Amino acid sequence: MLNGSVNNPHAVIMYIDMNSFFASCEQQENKELRGKPIGVITHPSEYACVIAPSTEAKKHGIKTGMRLPECKVLCPEMIPVVARPYIYRHYHLDILNVLNFYCDDVKAKSIDEAVMNFTSYKLVYNDFKKLARDIKDDLAGMCGDYVKCSIGIAPNSFLAKLATEIKSEQKDGILELTPDNLDYYLNLLKLTDLPGIARANASRLERIGIRTPLQMRHSSESLLRKAFGGVVGNYWYRRLHFQEVDMYESGYKAMSATRMVSRDQRQDRQAMESLLISLCTRLEQRMVKQKVFCRAINFYIGYKDLPGWETNIKFSQPLQDAVEMRRYIEQKMHVFEQSREYTLLNNKVDRLGVVISNFIKSRYVEYGLFDNKMKQDTARVTMYNIKDKYGRDIVRKASETVRAYEMRDAIGFGSAKDFQIQVPDNKIDEPTEVNQYLLQDDRPRQVPKHVLALRERKAKALAVLQQNTTNHNI
Repeated sequence: MLNGSVNNPHAVIMYIDMNSFFASCEQQENKELRGKPIGVITHPSEYACVIAPSTEAKKHGIKTGMRLPECKVLCPEMIPVVARPYIYRHYHLDILNVLNFYCDDVKAKSIDEAVMNFTSYKLVYNDFKKLARDIKDDLAGMCGDYVKCSIGIAPNSFLAKLATEIKSEQKDGILELTPDNLDYYLNLLKLTDLPGIARANASRLERIGIRTPLQMRHSSESLLRKAFGGVVGNYWYRRLHFQEVDMYESGYKAMSATRMVSRDQRQDRQAMESLLISLCTRLEQRMVKQKVFCRAINFYIGYKDLPGWETNIKFSQPLQDAVEMRRYIEQKMHVFEQSREYTLLNNKVDRLGVVISNFIKSRYVEYGLFDNKMKQDTARVTMYNIKDKYGRDIVRKASETVRAYEMRDAIGFGSAKDFQIQVPDNKIDEPTEVNQYLLQDDRPRQVPKHVLALRERKAKALAVLQQNTTNHNI
């Protein structure tokens, strides 16, 4: 939780929201894409889904989630660009490097969003709008002119985020919401313009006579509790009255790895089996880095035009190994297939997903006196340490060598927790290291010259930022 910001109407929270982040990174990396409508896609396919349209593409009505054929109707000249997640992660860390020079209370909310708490810096900075402009300038110096952001300033993180989304009033990409101007801006919005209010919640509010965000702000806490059916209503009342309810720290409740299955993959059972082991391996890596074991697995298969299939597995002995996870899943699949005489991995599959939960910290895992699992678990951690140092392909388990690149790397706009890992012997669980595994390309290749040049430029920008930070703080 951000220090000193709970129930403090005089808190100063700054929300940084990168604009069209994945697309902007691609335009910064490739001069030929600048100023053109592009759509970042997950894999090279004529039916691929756009996960990030550029600013230019958005002007043509292209939105996240649209398929390429639909995008081409709206904007025939749109250029599809296959996502490169490891590059976006590098930019994410560059952004955090800049923010941490200004404030030691920074929380990454997602790959493209971060919150800064300046409540205890009021004697250091006397003009937070100017500070926001300085931060934007330094982000441009570090990342490049095409990687832009909006910055919102408010007494809590929700209102600061809302400020980044009020585009019409942000001529320089900066807006501050205060007790004096909040009603004015809320009066410009619809209920669904509020982050977290979708159509279902808007309908709930409208049923009791609340039709605008301004009416919502001036409704009683008990009425909002009635509208939302419980404590969620209390949270909304507090958000709109400058109290902090969204910055509580929490550990993982679950980790998931999901991939869409391409047309070619669904025709090849070996490809789908390789995809399954890749999903399990990705979760294994995340558990190793977060120093946890899981005690429950959910596996599901989605089908094209057919109901899906899923299974839940619980076990008393916590596990971390990808091969063990796959074995449990395949046992459940085998039992079902034998009883129904039906092949689960067939040519109708369009999605595979593995979700793990019920975690226990590594240091609390108990081993039997004659159990060999302790050596296996130690060897696994050592293997990932070697991968971190020398590259993910320097050493591989046998299970990773069969169709090793069947699963493309993927990245979401959600949690950025996996970037931070726990150091050994850290008893208070403070993340202090970067997960180097996520900063490597998922396919072997030579590093292009323009990437090497970019790294050199960023190193120089970081040196300039270090030199100038003291001047910003005075």
